[in-house]
Amino acid sequence: MLFTAFIFGLISSLHCIGMCGPIAMMLPVDHKNPTRKALQILTYHFGRITTYALLGLAFGLLGRGLYLAGLQQQISIAVGVLMIVIAIIPERTFAQYNFSKPIYKVITTLKTSLGKQFKKKTLDAMFSIGFLNGLLPCGLVYAALFGAIAMQNVGYSMFYMMLYGLGTIPLMSTVVYASNFISIPWRNQLQKVIPVVMVGLGVLFILRGMGLGIPYISPNEVTLFVQATPQCH
Repeated sequence: MLFTAFIFGLISSLHCIGMCGPIAMMLPVDHKNPTRKALQILTYHFGRITTYALLGLAFGLLGRGLYLAGLQQQISIAVGVLMIVIAIIPERTFAQYNFSKPIYKVITTLKTSLGKQFKKKTLDAMFSIGFLNGLLPCGLVYAALFGAIAMQNVGYSMFYMMLYGLGTIPLMSTVVYASNFISIPWRNQLQKVIPVVMVGLGVLFILRGMGLGIPYISPNEVTLFVQATPQCH
């Protein structure tokens, strides 16, 4: 299931160019030095992926606890259902409930910190911009974190989110280099693909949780055994 993270990242980047694209376009890169510009962009992406990896660690610990409790397959099914729900329900439906309101001050602080970093051109600033960018609220990142929870191992959860971040790099880098060539109508057309892919990934997670005996896609149910080792004192 790890491969789904990279695919989801590729598709999510279609949404990213509309939401995070302005941040990428405004990066204070050195346009006169192509080599330094490339290094600055890579550092920005490294900052984002670092954030995703840390989020994967946190949610992986949660998923590991659920796995040890014997709920791994139920969680996989729940994650699949959530992905499908997010895909088919219009974004404006979620927006009207303003889920971000309780953390509005945190978001404002993040945006203020981002603004300060844009005044610099150092690699440290690029890393900070990427790191803070990764913390901004995003429904598709949340969906990826649902997938990270469904992993059986904390390391896999981190790697899942890193692959997700890597998947967003090609198109996000294109935004920096060729922002004038990515028209709004083209972005809108591409974003129509996102719900289709999310539904497909959701179905994969549901099948994985059902344990139908299909190799790689829906393996048989795994029973967790806890072995007690007698100790002599």
